[in-house]
Amino acid sequence: MASSQLTGAGRAPRRRDILGRVSAAIVYLALATPPFLFGSREATTIAAWCAILGIGLICAPVRRLQKNHLLLLGGLFFVALCFAFVLHEQLSDRPWIAPFNPIWDKASEVLGKHLAPSVSIVRGEPFFALGLPLANVLALTLGLIVGSDTDRARRGVKVMAWAGGGYALYGIFGLLLDPSHILWREKTAYIGSLTSTFINRNTAAAYFGSCAVVWLVLLMAAVRSRLPRGKVVWKRMPHNLLVHAGGDVLIRFAMLFVCLSAMFMTNSRGGVLISLTVLIVTFLAYFGRDLPRGPGIVGVFIGCIVGGLVLMQVLGGNIGRRLDLQGFSDEGRLSVYRSTLKIIADNPWFGTGLGTFDHVFPVYRSGDISMWGVWNVAHNTHLEFASEMGIPLTIVVGLAWTAAFVVLAAAARGRRRHMAVPLSAFGVALIALLHSSIDFPLQLAGYSIVVFALLGLGLSQAALRREDRGRPALTG
Repeated sequence: MASSQLTGAGRAPRRRDILGRVSAAIVYLALATPPFLFGSREATTIAAWCAILGIGLICAPVRRLQKNHLLLLGGLFFVALCFAFVLHEQLSDRPWIAPFNPIWDKASEVLGKHLAPSVSIVRGEPFFALGLPLANVLALTLGLIVGSDTDRARRGVKVMAWAGGGYALYGIFGLLLDPSHILWREKTAYIGSLTSTFINRNTAAAYFGSCAVVWLVLLMAAVRSRLPRGKVVWKRMPHNLLVHAGGDVLIRFAMLFVCLSAMFMTNSRGGVLISLTVLIVTFLAYFGRDLPRGPGIVGVFIGCIVGGLVLMQVLGGNIGRRLDLQGFSDEGRLSVYRSTLKIIADNPWFGTGLGTFDHVFPVYRSGDISMWGVWNVAHNTHLEFASEMGIPLTIVVGLAWTAAFVVLAAAARGRRRHMAVPLSAFGVALIALLHSSIDFPLQLAGYSIVVFALLGLGLSQAALRREDRGRPALTG
């Protein structure tokens, strides 16, 4: 009898351990594989990711969650609840408070028959566009839960870094050996620019810039571990690295160089400039306490900028030429932003409906925009979100992002050996948000799922009590 009780008691931890391993494996999968199938653009691929991440969430262990994790999950639940409310109003035949879009009355008048009205300008479209936001929320939630295990969180950062290095090597060799194909498909756009497994070079630039940030954090951690304890003596840094540099430092430097090379070979102006800026911010955040104060910090900042310009000249000659010829923005993009602001002004509370931008934009398209080309996205994810979902929800999501950055920044000021995961998440999320202000990388699942999974790991590690960050992993 006692033996059977012990056996039964032992099964529960083993079962929890198996489920924990499954959920961790799915997080690693979400950090490594979304870019593979052409950036996971297809609706069926996104649906598959929702199913996989949902399984991971069902298996995810919650025993290690602390009070701060529950607060973060509560905040995420509140944002999801606000999103669900707006979605209900857009899809319902009887919305609670939202007025029907007046376009339905105009259409009924023109057609001479009554059409059932809707808050969304395209009936049912918000339901079909729900896949990507759902996948992002699932990835973020799963990352939050799995990231409560320090070992698994750190392993997840390395999985993303190595996967990015692999995609970068494929993109470089693919551009050199067979520039007319992406995997087994013929490449129809951005010929001569590296896109790796992505279709769009700007999204590829944001992804490889994000991977470069993670490799930089890993490299700085390896370098700092080789230096003597105490304040860094910068004059002795070259000597210490030459004498004490190990294989891990050399490997991480090589992979950083590979990701940077791939990023520059995309020829994306915005992606490269934003990534270089965030790389500088990440370096200053990691070594900030060791930098000289007063005029010295200005010299360090200028040195970082000069280093970035040198990299631009050596690796990004095509980008420099594009900047000389086209400036910092494509013609017509500012006009698109103004037209999108008009959409927001006419639909401020509940928007035009999730996924309806390409349907409504032709009505508001400015005459300043060339008739050539189809603008199916606003090239500013924040403005497009506001136009589709309304200003109040946009404010809620903006406050949530602000809170996330505050939590990550606070953790990045702690002990350096615990900074890798939160600082990596901070840098990658900053690239994603800044680049989404001039383009649409967060609207592509192959990039956004990676960002939100890493963000979940970073927030989870930031929420851990300081005394728990260095503890070995527990099973279950």
